[in-house]
Amino acid sequence: HADKYAASPDARLVAVVDRDPDAARSLAERVGALALSHVDDLIGRVDVASVAVPTSEHFAVASRLLEGGVDVLLEKPIAATLDEADALIALAARHGRVLQVGHLERFNAAVLALDDVIDRPLFIESHRVAPFSQRGPDVDVVLDLMIHDIDLIQLLVGTPLVAVDAVGVPVLSARDDMANARLQFDGCVVNVTASRVSFKSERRMRLFQRDAYISIDFSAGSATIARRDPGASSGPMPGIALEQRSIGANDALMLQIESFLAAVRRKRPVAVSGEAGRRALDTALRITEALRRPS
Repeated sequence: HADKYAASPDARLVAVVDRDPDAARSLAERVGALALSHVDDLIGRVDVASVAVPTSEHFAVASRLLEGGVDVLLEKPIAATLDEADALIALAARHGRVLQVGHLERFNAAVLALDDVIDRPLFIESHRVAPFSQRGPDVDVVLDLMIHDIDLIQLLVGTPLVAVDAVGVPVLSARDDMANARLQFDGCVVNVTASRVSFKSERRMRLFQRDAYISIDFSAGSATIARRDPGASSGPMPGIALEQRSIGANDALMLQIESFLAAVRRKRPVAVSGEAGRRALDTALRITEALRRPS
């Protein structure tokens, strides 16, 4: 986040904050900013701030900034609980501040390039796996990784969640490091898997709808689209038209920050509102509750 603000023509990076003074000083020297050790030190000095702290600290840090008149880009998930999410949304409204939640996959090149193709999917299968990292162990894999796909799935499906079944396994930490959930939406079924104990990274999603099958590789920035076409003869089988889209990588984090700054400076709609962040958190917590149910 600090690097992106430092490179943005629409903002001037003032300071970085870390409770570890050495960490703050090291980063600040690299990006040419002040090194601060407490969020209160930002009040009156900045107009906007990114909050990229452990989930358990989201509410404490973001609420202080909102109360201090600062617009906030808050990393996902919006908070650790729905009560905290509701309080942050209310605080932003009360103080007239922008609150954007950092669901980064909405800015992925593959997602942006398929807006003309995806239409009311009936079944979605999603896989997000990564090697184990010490970053993020204060939450389980649902709030750490799966929530990326939860937000995107809810955006694409656009109907209420009806039922949840899930299974999870704690492998290398005290919390679930692998989870699989079956989500029943009104008109769509979703099978979503997330793991942080893989030997490799993989981020894929497959969507099945009435007129097409779409396979997305988020890491590679590519997609394969198969459609019914009676006149097609060069695809894998007669009557099926196959399209490959090599979208390439984009700087999703910079796009996210640019959208946040546009919402602040030009009063454009917030790309991922607090309410959208709350919906993703609600579903994630329902999955977590399902993991605890006796089989």
